[in-house]
Amino acid sequence: VQLVESGGGLVQGGGSLRLSCAASGSISSIRAIGWYRQAPGKQRDLVARITSGGSTNYAESVKGRFTISRDNRKNTVYLQMNSLNSEDTAVYYCHAQVAGTNGDLSRYNYWGQGTQVTVSS
Repeated sequence: VQLVESGGGLVQGGGSLRLSCAASGSISSIRAIGWYRQAPGKQRDLVARITSGGSTNYAESVKGRFTISRDNRKNTVYLQMNSLNSEDTAVYYCHAQVAGTNGDLSRYNYWGQGTQVTVSS
């Protein structure tokens, strides 16, 4: 599975951005896909994810402001980010949890290269 992010950039506080993550490869093996973020000096944390069944999870800090969605025809996942503030500044990584094949019950993690989001105050 390959993941390519786009859509990051610089935005003023209160503004919006939409991130995209285009997946390719063994798409049918993806069990969940979503976004993590990592600010300087901090750990990488889950922002939002969507499962193959359509269930979504959000970090408490982004609930009501961020929305994750997917377009199965384009094999693309989106993160709509509204009401951005300086605490949202981070590198955002697309992540996919992928099931093993041919009897392999393991789950594998795949990451995109990351896209910088900077919110100015």
